[in-house]
Amino acid sequence: MTDAGYISAKEIQAKTMSRILGGQDIIAVGPEGSGKTTNYVLGVLMRLKYSTDEAPKVLILVPSKEKVLEVIEEFEKLNKNKNLRIMGLYGNGGTEQDVLDLVDGVDIVVALPTRARAIYLKLGLNLSKLQMFIVDDAEVIVKQGMQLPVCELARSAGKCQHLIFTTVVHEKLNNMIDQFLHFPTTLEVEDLGESEANTHELILYPVPNHKTKVNLLNMLLRDDEVFDKVVVFVNTRLTAQKLGKTLHSAKPGEVSVLNPLFFDEDGFDHIEDFKEIPEARILIVANEGSGSLDLSGIPFIFHFEVPEQKETFLSRVLKTGDEDVVAITFATDMELVEVKKIEQSVGKKLTVMDLPEGLVIDKVAKTGGIDKSRIVKEKNVSPAGGGAFHDKKESNTKDYNYGIGQKAKMTMKKKHG
Repeated sequence: MTDAGYISAKEIQAKTMSRILGGQDIIAVGPEGSGKTTNYVLGVLMRLKYSTDEAPKVLILVPSKEKVLEVIEEFEKLNKNKNLRIMGLYGNGGTEQDVLDLVDGVDIVVALPTRARAIYLKLGLNLSKLQMFIVDDAEVIVKQGMQLPVCELARSAGKCQHLIFTTVVHEKLNNMIDQFLHFPTTLEVEDLGESEANTHELILYPVPNHKTKVNLLNMLLRDDEVFDKVVVFVNTRLTAQKLGKTLHSAKPGEVSVLNPLFFDEDGFDHIEDFKEIPEARILIVANEGSGSLDLSGIPFIFHFEVPEQKETFLSRVLKTGDEDVVAITFATDMELVEVKKIEQSVGKKLTVMDLPEGLVIDKVAKTGGIDKSRIVKEKNVSPAGGGAFHDKKESNTKDYNYGIGQKAKMTMKKKHG
């Protein structure tokens, strides 16, 4: 630890290490750079006992190849036990070489959920000896839609310790981990930096989905006396075009788009033109291609979508003069990661507001169940081979199924035996 430059434990490590070593299931929540990866790497190294088992004892699931390599590098930096065997699973091609490497024996597997599941389904990844099941950057895994392989692998691993590391906790993440976690301990740390930036008033509305964002924006902007001059930021010009058509306006020319997507649409080429026309009340601006804008004289800034780059957000909310500006942000569960990064950069939390009464909250349509009234053909259990069909002899019947790992071993024995 000293050689690697670690002088003292970070807050998340101090809070969670004793529970990790005690074998408890935990959900550790902390911002980027808070030491989550180092935390579980140290926990694994301290808990893992050397053995000659061929099956892995630790499975770590991460969202990208880069993260796989980063975790393996951290193990190599802190691991003084050279007998520990560590392997990464992140390829997109054939699985044969990965299976052969697993057959040779491994202690720790760091993998993409999709890759680990593909090899497991081919019976190449043995989870029977697993002691620790770890999911890192869990919120990113959910955002990428890899919940199914995570849940399948977790349920297949049986009884073991589960460690979940994430930047934020939200409903979609809970829906994933609730399928295999029972009574975990949630531990959260906040790392907002040492200094607080001088910003405009920052307000956050957590909303469930895009349609509810539209309903909320329409509801708030209905008050034209308060919101007399507003700029609404979105991520793309296509979204700007669509939002411009869905916002309600009581008077002609109230809603406009900066640099419209199509030449025949109403809009402005320069923000100064919008400021000078009293009838123009709401300007929708796409982050892409907008560059730096002079927002002076605009009392309300809406971020309908959280910018992908936090610097884009910060450039609009940092206070440089005496103007009183309110910056209002709408964020779904999937955007809370970017919100956390923004809070870390400005050194303070955004003020969270409750959704107003009377707001229409759109529900995501769920796929319908099986129609029980449909006609189902009965399965024909009789032989389908016609008159020449006959059952196999008892000596030829197969009552076993070798896994791909066992087959690989048998192949190697034939070649070298």
